[in-house]
Amino acid sequence: MSLTHFKKKFWTVFPNTLILLGVGLVLLAVVPYLRDEIWYFLKQKKGQEFVLGGSGQRDSVFARYLSSKPILVEPVDRQFGIVIEKIGVNAPVVADVAVSDEVAYRESLKYGVAHASSSSYPSKEPGNVYLFAHSSLNFWELGKYAQVFNLLRKLEAGDRVHIFYEESDFEYRVVNKEVYKGFNTYALTRPVIEPLLTMQTCDPPGTTLNRLVVIAKLVNVKSNQRVI
Repeated sequence: MSLTHFKKKFWTVFPNTLILLGVGLVLLAVVPYLRDEIWYFLKQKKGQEFVLGGSGQRDSVFARYLSSKPILVEPVDRQFGIVIEKIGVNAPVVADVAVSDEVAYRESLKYGVAHASSSSYPSKEPGNVYLFAHSSLNFWELGKYAQVFNLLRKLEAGDRVHIFYEESDFEYRVVNKEVYKGFNTYALTRPVIEPLLTMQTCDPPGTTLNRLVVIAKLVNVKSNQRVI
């Protein structure tokens, strides 16, 4: 093969290879997001419920995609964890994460949902329990919980959120959704007069353009309840 022919072939193949790699990376990034959307769509179509307590089948890929029977949810962490039945969230909560320390909170988000160190703990007393987590596309960099809040925007007024803390189940009901530009911190710092839960994630997923904030109000506390 002559040098001229080699160069011609190289400049034909090389750009196409880069395009294919780029398309592959985009697909790799959006597949988990599309997976969650497809799962939620199928769940709604089947009328499938995630049930905290009671009876049902164990959570699995088969149960989520091929079955319409209720799925039994067993919290992964009763010392500090979050369960949102409607969107299939079941994750540990990492306590006392400094929101001003990017290195610290990025590391903590690899292990679950982060609890802001400047916010309250779950309690019947007035306070704001502030949790934040990824709704991201680059799961290969951010870890297992990179998409844990991908479907947070699906929550509506009245939907249940369970925060397990020191073996007690704090049940909250969604009362509002808000979107803040950039790194607006009002949702974290605003004064409250009742026990609230605030959940934050990126909006749209994988960007830092906005912050989606879902606010819920405490409605019930169950102590030392075990799911059988």
